[in-house]
Amino acid sequence: MTVSTAIARLNAADPDFARHLDHLLSWESVSDDAVNQRVLDIIKAVRERGDAALVEFTQRFDGVDAKSIDDLILNRERLELALTRITPAQREALETAANRVRMYHERQKQDSWQYTEADGTVLGQKVTPLDRAGLYVPGGKASYPSSVLMNAIPAKVAGVAEVVMVVPTPRGEVNELVLAAACIAGVDRVFTVGGAQAVAALAYGTESVPQVDKIVGPGNIYVATAKRHVFGQVGIDMIAGPSEILVVCDGQTDPDWIAMDLFSQAEHDEDAQAILVSPDAAFLDRVAASIDKLMPTMERAEIIEKSINGRGALIQVRDMQQAMDVANRIAPEHLELSVADPQAWLPHIRHAGAIFMGRHTSEALGDYCAGPNHVLPTSGTARFSSPLGVYDFQKRSSIIFCSEQGASELGYTASVLARGESLTAHARSAEYRILTQEKGN
Repeated sequence: MTVSTAIARLNAADPDFARHLDHLLSWESVSDDAVNQRVLDIIKAVRERGDAALVEFTQRFDGVDAKSIDDLILNRERLELALTRITPAQREALETAANRVRMYHERQKQDSWQYTEADGTVLGQKVTPLDRAGLYVPGGKASYPSSVLMNAIPAKVAGVAEVVMVVPTPRGEVNELVLAAACIAGVDRVFTVGGAQAVAALAYGTESVPQVDKIVGPGNIYVATAKRHVFGQVGIDMIAGPSEILVVCDGQTDPDWIAMDLFSQAEHDEDAQAILVSPDAAFLDRVAASIDKLMPTMERAEIIEKSINGRGALIQVRDMQQAMDVANRIAPEHLELSVADPQAWLPHIRHAGAIFMGRHTSEALGDYCAGPNHVLPTSGTARFSSPLGVYDFQKRSSIIFCSEQGASELGYTASVLARGESLTAHARSAEYRILTQEKGN
C-alpha cells in the first residue's frame, strides 16, 4: 500500500498563526436537511407505532430478519453466554479494565449534606441517582466494548437502578466482546436496535423498551441528530465530534512513540485530529520522518493518512510556556504532556478533557484501562465541559427547612426583594410567616 503524508507545519511566530490554527480546528457537526428530516420522521414513527416501528426500521436499515420485538431482546443469560465465547485473555482484560474503571469512579461519588444555622434553619443538598439510564453502543464491526464499560460502570456506581443498552447488529452480526462487556458492567437489559430509532425508543419508551432519564454513548450522524432532538425529553451526555489528540513534547521522547500516539487517534476516522506542539524544530522533523516510516505499516493507513493530511499538524512554538498557551487555545479532548517534568506544567493547563502525564503514559491506556473515563469533550468544549462521570448520573436537590424564627427573619428580606420585583403574592407569602411580635417592631 502506498501512502503519501504531508502533515501541515505551523509556527506560532508567524503573524497569521492564529488564523491558520482556527482554520485547522474548525469542524461543524451539522446535519443536512435530508438527515434532519429523516431523523424527525423516524422519531415520529417510533412515538406513534412503538415496537412495530422498531422492528420495521431494524429490518430496513440493519438487514435483520426480525419477526417481532422479541427477536430484538437479549436476556441476561445471553450476556453470560458471551463471557464463555470470548477468549480467557479477553475476559481477563475486560475484568481488569472494569475493576480499574469502577475503582476510579467510586471516588467521584457525591454524598448528600446539610448544615444547621444558629436559629435552627437547615439547608443542604440531597444527591439522588437517576432511575434509569440508556446506553447507545455502535454495533457490527465498529464495536467498542471499552465504551460499554466507560458508560455503564459510572451509572452503576452512581446507583442507577436500571441501565438499558441498545446496540445494532447489522445483518445479524453480534459482537461477543460487547455483550461480555455489558455482562461485566452490570447492564440490565439489551435491545439489538440502533440508529435514530433506538434513541427515540429510549427517549419516549415503547411497549417493550422502557423510557430512560438520560442517554449516553457515541453514534453516527443519525444518532447524534436524534440526541439533539430528544434533549429536553431526556438528558444526554454530549454531542461528540471527531476524536482529537494534542501532544506537547520537549523534544526528548522517542519520535516513533509520538508518531504512533498521533496515529492512535487518527485511525478512528478521517475527521479525527492529531497535533504535535514542540519548541524543538529538529524534533518536529524527526517525528515527520517517523510518520512517513511507520505509516505503511499500519492496518488503517488510508484512514490515518487522510486524517493526518487533512486535520493534523506539527506546530513549532517559542518555548514550553507558549506550548501551554497553544494547548489551552485548542482545549483538546486528549492532551499528552510528553515532557521531563509534567507535574510542573500541570498548573498551566486550564482546558483539556484528559491529561496524560509523562513520556510513558500513552493516550491509548486511557481509552481502555487506566481508570478515568474515555468519554471526553471534543471540538474545544473542554473549555466548559468535563469527562463523563458518576456525577452525570446523579441529580442534586436543594434542601430548605426554616425554623419559625428563621422564616420570620428571612421574610423581611424576601418581602423587600419581592415587592421590588412587583411580585406581591411572593411578598405576602413571606410576610405571613413573620412573627407578630417582630411585625410590630
